[in-house]
Amino acid sequence: MASTGEKGAADGAERPGSGTKAAAESAAAPPERKASWRLVGPGIVVAATGVGAGDLVATLAAGSRFGYTLLWAAVVGCLVKIALAEATGRWHLATGRTIFDGWRSLGAWTTVYFAVYVTVWGFVYGAAAMSSSALPLVALFPGLLELKTWAILCGLAGLAFVWFNRYAIVEKIMMVFVGVMFVVVVYVAVRVTPHLGDAAAGLLPVLPDGSLLYTLGLVGGVGGTITMAAYGYWVNAKGWTDSGWMRMMRLDNRVAYLTTGVFVVAMLIVGAELLHAAGTAVGSGDQGLLDLGRILEERFGAVTAKLFLIGFLAASFSSLVGVWHGVSLLFADFVERTRAARAQGTGGEPPALEVARGRRERSRPFRGYLLWLTFPPMGLLWLDKPFGLVIAYGVLGAFFMPFLAGTLLWLLNSGRTPRQWRNGPLSNAMLAAAGLLFVVLCVQQVRELPW
Repeated sequence: MASTGEKGAADGAERPGSGTKAAAESAAAPPERKASWRLVGPGIVVAATGVGAGDLVATLAAGSRFGYTLLWAAVVGCLVKIALAEATGRWHLATGRTIFDGWRSLGAWTTVYFAVYVTVWGFVYGAAAMSSSALPLVALFPGLLELKTWAILCGLAGLAFVWFNRYAIVEKIMMVFVGVMFVVVVYVAVRVTPHLGDAAAGLLPVLPDGSLLYTLGLVGGVGGTITMAAYGYWVNAKGWTDSGWMRMMRLDNRVAYLTTGVFVVAMLIVGAELLHAAGTAVGSGDQGLLDLGRILEERFGAVTAKLFLIGFLAASFSSLVGVWHGVSLLFADFVERTRAARAQGTGGEPPALEVARGRRERSRPFRGYLLWLTFPPMGLLWLDKPFGLVIAYGVLGAFFMPFLAGTLLWLLNSGRTPRQWRNGPLSNAMLAAAGLLFVVLCVQQVRELPW
């Protein structure tokens, strides 16, 4: 999404020596690698992680209420995610520094925010991810095990898989999940016989009465989580470590979010054709997908319903695996760089800070956060979430995407980034629009919390 070779915006505040380092890196640019479809991978991982069951329900609900009218919002949402992920990957490749290292250069407040956020978010999300993965298993194997038991097994399966496997294996399994999701969701969309004329009309920007929040949700919600910040780490783990990989990263990113766009459009078609036309409603949250499974069984038979539940499982469990891996990488980087800063502050030598090729996947901070995501949240499967924790989780979660968009604008328009790879007008416009969108969504989410 970003244009290159343009003169960047005026340098912002930067830590000592960063402008010199950026200039040196720009002068010694590595050779440009050829983009190849065979190397696509990190973008698929981040897209599959970001598209969870809740996102599919939100899209389904928009289609069931407004038909094809909001199809254009799904397309805009894909463009927004391409811009955000491209900016994250570009920072990693252009500077040789991680996104958390960039955040630290903006001030200590970013470290405080991230530390609180990643602790509270991980605790609550762990339980939500395990429950979401368990729901389709309960429906696929009725009477075999309780929801809580399935949820614990899903959490343990995710823990074991990420604990023993490195990025290359994680990428392969995520590609399988995406393949299952793609085939199933597109198959269901074809079965409900979409009206192509109505779908084409839905590409014209229109806002029906009462559709504003659904529109914002479609643009900002699907495929947008903290794992977008993990994209740069997955790019590095793939072995893409410098600006010579920029073309490959951009191809990877676009392929991934175009694939996400297909998921979103397919679910909107299902909502428009299967629910909107019949005036049928589904439940909120992940329960809505179970309701859809029952509707599919009534109309198309048990085979189609079972296939849909398998797609539901692929969407949920891929999000679990992606978060277990990607956010643990973020946390490991956070710990290492915090230790390095303390060592420098006390006059000691900072440790070597490895960026690429996934060696953090065997580190204690990485595995410690894996354990935090898995075991403490299991207690929430039996207890209602504490009132204060729900509020803290909602507020912190709502603020993360504006935080990401705003800090990327700051970093990529300053001397921290080599001039060649700073934002052009298009990137600045897309990131600013994304930041504004997420601020509106943030305010709305905070207003809806059970204060």
